[in-house]
Amino acid sequence: WRVATLSTEERIKRLLKLREAIWAKREEIHRAVWEDFRKSPEEIDITEIFPILSEINHTVRHLRQWMKPTRVGTPWALLGSRSEVRCEPKGMVLILSPWNYPINLLFNPLVAAMSAGNCVIIKPSSKVAATARFLKSFFDEFFPEEEIALVEGDSGVANELLELPFDHIFFTGSPRIGKVVMTAAAKHLASVTLELGGKSPVVADQTADPVKLAHRVMWGKLVNAGQTCVAPDYLLIHQSLLAPFLEQAVSVVKARFGETDEQRKANPDFCRIVSVDQVNNLRRLVDETVAAGAKLELGGDMDPSQRYIAPTILTGVTEDSPIMQEEIFGPILPIITFSSLDEAIRIIRSKDK
Repeated sequence: WRVATLSTEERIKRLLKLREAIWAKREEIHRAVWEDFRKSPEEIDITEIFPILSEINHTVRHLRQWMKPTRVGTPWALLGSRSEVRCEPKGMVLILSPWNYPINLLFNPLVAAMSAGNCVIIKPSSKVAATARFLKSFFDEFFPEEEIALVEGDSGVANELLELPFDHIFFTGSPRIGKVVMTAAAKHLASVTLELGGKSPVVADQTADPVKLAHRVMWGKLVNAGQTCVAPDYLLIHQSLLAPFLEQAVSVVKARFGETDEQRKANPDFCRIVSVDQVNNLRRLVDETVAAGAKLELGGDMDPSQRYIAPTILTGVTEDSPIMQEEIFGPILPIITFSSLDEAIRIIRSKDK
């Protein structure tokens, strides 16, 4: 509980120490994430490091105001007294971080927990072994274990941690595991922050600009090779826009990553899939979807040994297609056409939130 009694200035000092340590280890972060994803340093900076530095800067600017008691009205039954809301630390916090952004989505909740005066136990994903090793050495070097402790291991370790009486749990991942986390937290009346994935759609009606649409959708789908919970999982597009969008989308992919499949595969700026199992699962979904009547407009090349999936576009996809039954988490864009917005809204509402 020593951390809980830290003053505003002491908490800010710890946040600034974290910011300096992350920047000092920037090249080590590049090497670790490249080993797990073959992700370029520029993309690591943009998607992993810079968002954390921004989060720390924002917190440092506002923490003094956040920590001030807030004056509120006093009920008549307590007339003569003064009422205010005071923010207090939760206590012991568990962060179960995901594999897809293993730096960003670990440090961002850590900034919140640290600034609020909590002690933290962190469990990184075992799917990103190089990054987990870096994180272990990072926290061992810069922070005492009684304040921030990192625990490595597989899902069995995570399950053991969930048996412990934490005061708050951060979890980023699938809705299926989110239910497990929420159930475990309920046993100890712990609060939770759950950031869960799903079938995140993009809707484009007949007024959309196909050039802007192609640039924006393909960027969102291909950054981190589509392994993003808010990536455009699928595109719902007005039937009149399908042809011009396809032309522009193919041009965007060729301009950014190479004219041919071989050039795209050799491009050092295109991220890899996290595991061979994930590549094989996505290949199964694409094969089954094409077998069910969808058309492969671009890509389809997959190499499990390199954990590579080419930028891929599918048309002729229906609500019942295999690719529409689970979150994709890969550089594959299914396209469903519609003739009215009511039809698009019905499709969205038929899926889980």
